[in-house]
Amino acid sequence: MKEIFRDIADFFMPRTCHLCGCSLRDSERVFCVRCIETLPRSLYHRMPFNPMERRFAGLVPFVRATGYFIYSRNSNLADAIHDMKYRSFPSVGHRLGEIVGDELHMSGFFDGADCVAGVPMHWWKKARRGYNQTDFIAKGVGEAAGLPVVDVLEAVRTHKTQTAMTLDQRLANLSGAFRVKDAEALRGKGLVLVDDVCTTGSTLRSLAAEIAAAMPDCRLYLLSLCVTV
Repeated sequence: MKEIFRDIADFFMPRTCHLCGCSLRDSERVFCVRCIETLPRSLYHRMPFNPMERRFAGLVPFVRATGYFIYSRNSNLADAIHDMKYRSFPSVGHRLGEIVGDELHMSGFFDGADCVAGVPMHWWKKARRGYNQTDFIAKGVGEAAGLPVVDVLEAVRTHKTQTAMTLDQRLANLSGAFRVKDAEALRGKGLVLVDDVCTTGSTLRSLAAEIAAAMPDCRLYLLSLCVTV
């Protein structure tokens, strides 16, 4: 019966790859296998003291850090990220999170981790957008890695868009923007902190500092879906 309904749905609303537009097979979701294979991976998780880790070294405590896909403007991946954030395609974030979670899980990146959390979004911004894309990324990562998603962080104030800001300006812009609302839930735990795109690392850095101050024995794994170079 499920196959019949799926066939009817595919007839009226054909499922296509979000990157190349080809028809998806029954086993494919959001992206076709060919496009998944060609996504630009950084492979940072295989490198000791990789470029992502160097952004945070000596500034905030962490176990491991990586940005998984290389982000460049005017690419298919950048278009998909834009759709995920601004055009009501949270399924893109969930699927990319699954891909990243699955591949990093096999590499041992999550060894010692207990849970996952996405970068929180202020309630007003979330109400306007309708969702927080990092929640969907974190859910995909958690499902693939076998880790629960926890709701322990919150954004307590809005902040300006950071696209044209320097690192110092970004850090000032984010000062006091986040709070740990359930520090006890992180006691002795390994938390995978998930963001969508890491440019300077200011968002993850600000959140990591808040977490370290609220619960010093929480072990942090810093993960960004995409990273600029």
